[in-house]
Amino acid sequence: MRVLLLLLLVVAGCARMDHIGKPPGFTPTMNSTEQLAMLDPGLPLEKAARLPVQEASLWNGGRKSLLGDRRAARRGDILTVVVEIDEEAEISNSTSRARNGSESLAVPDLLGLPQRINRRLPEGASLDRAVGLNSTSRSGGDGSVKRSEELTLRVAATVMQVLPNGVLEIQGSQEVRVNFELRELLVTGFVRPEDISRQNEITYDKIAAARISYGGRGQITDMQQPRIGQQVLDAILPF
Repeated sequence: MRVLLLLLLVVAGCARMDHIGKPPGFTPTMNSTEQLAMLDPGLPLEKAARLPVQEASLWNGGRKSLLGDRRAARRGDILTVVVEIDEEAEISNSTSRARNGSESLAVPDLLGLPQRINRRLPEGASLDRAVGLNSTSRSGGDGSVKRSEELTLRVAATVMQVLPNGVLEIQGSQEVRVNFELRELLVTGFVRPEDISRQNEITYDKIAAARISYGGRGQITDMQQPRIGQQVLDAILPF
């Protein structure tokens, strides 16, 4: 048990050991999933018919031409994801409930038993009113939720694969290090090629199954997080 506890403490501390006395390191980009998608674009779904180019023409139908469609469409292509979140929500609830109850049971003439028993009871005791109950309950509750979020970011994402129905699976990451704090932005999801603008951009609200994460690593983040032991106690203690 002691060895297991020691291993847990070592593993929990390793996440912070990489930036003790130095800024946190970047995530390696070599052999990442995005780089593999660029190195292996895969087979095209369909081959476009090549039209003969007129000798006197300055334009051709290729993607790299002046008027060509340069939007991301194949595995390994890059597009820009625009994240502009400005949302506010406010909810307020109030409940109140009150109840009063009273019950009384008397047995003055039950075959003469109360009279006989009253003689044996101490002075002041009587069965004329055998049972008497009174209850009062009251409950009230108030709840309020107020949330305000504002986030504006732009990140380049890579097309990881093209699904059979033509939908593009994208994944993007961005890391910015300022002094000893590293900010991370991760974006994943699925987009339709027709939702990509002519500027090769797409907004976050057009991404299906969007997963957007904006956080960081470093000394400031470490100070804002409770210690591992405190998090474990908060999870297991019932009170």
